Amino acid sequence: MIVVTGATGALNGATVEHLLKRIPAAEIGVSVRDVAKAQHFADRGVRVRRGSYDDPAALRESFEGADQVLLVSQNDPRGDGVGLHRTAVEAAVAAGARRILYTSHQNVRGDSPFAPAREHAATETLLAHSGIGWTSLRNGFYAHSLDWLLGPWRQTGVIAAPADGPVSWTDRADEAEAAAIILAGRRPFDGPVTLTARRAVTFDDIATIATEITGRDIKRVVVDDGQWIAGQVAAGMPESMARMLLPFFEAARSGHFAEADPLLAELLGREPRTVADVLTDSVTA
Repeated sequence: MIVVTGATGALNGATVEHLLKRIPAAEIGVSVRDVAKAQHFADRGVRVRRGSYDDPAALRESFEGADQVLLVSQNDPRGDGVGLHRTAVEAAVAAGARRILYTSHQNVRGDSPFAPAREHAATETLLAHSGIGWTSLRNGFYAHSLDWLLGPWRQTGVIAAPADGPVSWTDRADEAEAAAIILAGRRPFDGPVTLTARRAVTFDDIATIATEITGRDIKRVVVDDGQWIAGQVAAGMPESMARMLLPFFEAARSGHFAEADPLLAELLGREPRTVADVLTDSVTA
């Protein structure tokens, strides 16, 4: 059995949908904090059990009988992410899982200025010492994050942000499908695997792409950190979130997100969606 955590969320929920196209529902389980929100999976024959990273006993029960467990990374910036992930890893091991898969991030490193990268790096260390097989899905930076980082460019015609660097922006839906392909397939993937779009682009490139899509002259303006935070807050973003996202720019300038790997396209059997595709969707929505 394959057990998927976080299945009521956008990423792993989509992974379960793709699994249902590949294997029988009886071979799929989900571990969720609120079982009522997973009723649509239960109605289709998926095993639904309550599980939470802060409840080891419930988590072990939700992983019962699992051959593989897909752990979604926790998303509370104030939480003890590594501690929560440790609980999940230990529960999967205790339940007898053969392999743990984890939704990580490209180019994780303990010295990254971007806090989630440090958390992912520490979690990969936990996986490496778990004593069972593990696969870290090092997903490219999710392209929907551009909605937060680019600011109100559609209204202003200006992408105003701190200096950045090349990023292989990757569609979350493509990552979800790739995870299902790996889970349901027979090809072994041991340790970290990088799943990104084909090309890394800068905000200058994105301004050019946006100009081509909209037929307007979209300009790229570099602002300092304080200006950017003030602008994001004025646009409605909580200041705490703006400050959490700010180190992205420092990491991008240092090339932390520049890697572009062909594996995602190989798994999908097609080209991954591009920044142009994502921006077109946002403009026409």
